[in-house]
Amino acid sequence: MFKYKYDQLFKPTIEALKELGGSGSINEIEEKVIEILKLKDDEINDIHKGNTTKLSYRLAWARTYLKKFGLIENSSRGIWALTEKGLKATIDRKEIKKFVIDVNKIDKEGPVKIIKDDIGNEFSEFKWKEDLLEIVKSIDPQAFERLCQRLLRELGFINVEVTQYSNDGGIDGKGVIRLGGVMSFHVVFQAKRYRDTVSASVVRDFRGAMIGRADKGLIITTGSFTREAKKEAQRDGAPPIDLIDGNDFAEKLKDLKLGVKTKLVEEIEIEKEWFENF
Repeated sequence: MFKYKYDQLFKPTIEALKELGGSGSINEIEEKVIEILKLKDDEINDIHKGNTTKLSYRLAWARTYLKKFGLIENSSRGIWALTEKGLKATIDRKEIKKFVIDVNKIDKEGPVKIIKDDIGNEFSEFKWKEDLLEIVKSIDPQAFERLCQRLLRELGFINVEVTQYSNDGGIDGKGVIRLGGVMSFHVVFQAKRYRDTVSASVVRDFRGAMIGRADKGLIITTGSFTREAKKEAQRDGAPPIDLIDGNDFAEKLKDLKLGVKTKLVEEIEIEKEWFENF
């Protein structure tokens, strides 16, 4: 079980970014924190809710607090970096928590679901993804395969077919992806409508089934992949397998506007000073 609270991850997050050269993606930061804390597999794979592990969820809270305190910042491309203050600061958990709580009036018992400004942004992301994936997990298995087929077509694949082989190691479909209108790769995919994690053995079996049939392999799931599965997918000396987990799947549906609409909320602010100076 994962035992670290979000505020206990302040220091490891800063250390991870320093070891990464001052910046890194969420996945890179998470991997580095795993190394720093010497986490075991059961701690890494411990699920908080839906497809999100406790590690990922609490690291997200840690990043949010550290950002609000001015130690880190993030770009629109999802890359996090140390600020000048973050490079020099000594991490004081109590000071950081007090500052953010005082500024944002957060429940002193810990993080709450609805809070002000950018503190809540990262966590609203979890909520809509969880809601979307619950709907996707409830649809018929064949409907999920057709949804994956549509998704791949929207992503630029051509000749996408849903297939049903027997004893095929889980190949659910195939297609072709063209790069730059010049090079083409034949791809087979597996669609796993999971509520749990996908293990390394699933990746190995799928790789065995794809060899000789395609250039590339892709596994799409509504669940998540264990760390061992991720390592197996990119194991040296073996054909690499690309992975799309539930959170990635939800993001792609949103980006492609497939069953997901993004609404812009108008915020109205009255300028009291304008009337005083009229």
